[in-house]
Amino acid sequence: MTRSPERIVVVGASLAGLTAAQSLRERGFSGSLTLVGDEPHLPYDRPPLSKQVLRGLYSADTTLPCPPDLRADFRLGQKATRLDLGERVVELGDGDRLPYDRLLIATGTRARPWPKPEEAGLAGVFTLRGRDDAERLGACLRARPRRVVLVGGGFIGFEVASTCRDLDIPVTLLVRDAVPLAAALGPRLGGLIGEVARERGVDLRLESEIERMEAEGGRLAAIVLKDGERIETACLVAAIGTLRNVEWLDGAGLEADADGLRCDAFCRALRADGRVAEGVFAAGDVARWPNPHDDDALVAVEHWGNARAQAETAAANMLAGDASAMRRHDHLPDFWSQQFGLTIKLVGLAEGADAFAVVHGALDERRLVAVYGRDGRTVAAAAIDSARWLPAYKAAIRERAPFPPIADALDQPRLRLQEP
Repeated sequence: MTRSPERIVVVGASLAGLTAAQSLRERGFSGSLTLVGDEPHLPYDRPPLSKQVLRGLYSADTTLPCPPDLRADFRLGQKATRLDLGERVVELGDGDRLPYDRLLIATGTRARPWPKPEEAGLAGVFTLRGRDDAERLGACLRARPRRVVLVGGGFIGFEVASTCRDLDIPVTLLVRDAVPLAAALGPRLGGLIGEVARERGVDLRLESEIERMEAEGGRLAAIVLKDGERIETACLVAAIGTLRNVEWLDGAGLEADADGLRCDAFCRALRADGRVAEGVFAAGDVARWPNPHDDDALVAVEHWGNARAQAETAAANMLAGDASAMRRHDHLPDFWSQQFGLTIKLVGLAEGADAFAVVHGALDERRLVAVYGRDGRTVAAAAIDSARWLPAYKAAIRERAPFPPIADALDQPRLRLQEP
């Protein structure tokens, strides 16, 4: 039986980190609990940043509730710089050393910067990931720029585009691919969201990339596309993905790379040789874990629900004392987005699907449920303004039901199986 921990360190003062800390206390852990965060802010909620915060409906202070009895030592504005597995010590940027009996790595992700540093440093060029990013971009939008240019065909780019149109700000959205949101939603639903964006006034440019930026006095003045077109703008948002925060683990001996920190089904971090790193766990966006709903294929997801669920599982296993008492992380990935007056919800992972069917509603109504299949079974389901139907399909994904899983529902159209 492993000795009960007396000192637990959580690196990442995030949704996952705070959730784990709360779960540890709820489960009776009474020892020393330290949360390390590289931002100066207490843990806060990120989803509102690209929506309500930019619209001015919320302030950028989306601090998460913290129970008064958490009894945690928050080390904010401090980066973890090194992990010594042998000594069981985390080193901080100020030289401090934090010994631990159990360690949770929940360092998450950061926005991928614009690839040309001289352009990324121009005034008027933004990324959007954290609270400070939202405050800076929000101030720019309140100044009513003549046009905002967004780069990236993912959810953040479309959510910010939706916000700009709500504020009646002209916006151009540049997407490198032929179809937006295809990785998350597939080409049919991704294409539908692109149509909606255009109807709401977004200047959507597909298969379009920037050749260079032009500046005046250190401030963005215009962009030039690869086809030679010049677009004047003083505000550009690069929504071109994220990077997982694993650099501080270099040399620690863990299996950590650009894909994330690999962990096993019980949220235990793995060494480079595949062995369990004793006492070290991972949760949230930084973790790469075996998905039980996809034959244990390794997956890393940046979803609010997974961050909470994985943190709770990790906390339980940190206190389990024995591997036989640990529980498996069994969260079915889920995600939601609000844009252009639509609420989009997704369960499962649609990437790699080879079949698609609308099972409730219709594409032209913009109110529907669609399911995705792969190799003859249902792997994901998406809803647009029809979330009440999703629980049935969530159960079908968990049960590895054939595709399509449910036939003859009352409002189900005649199924037309299509390429995803």
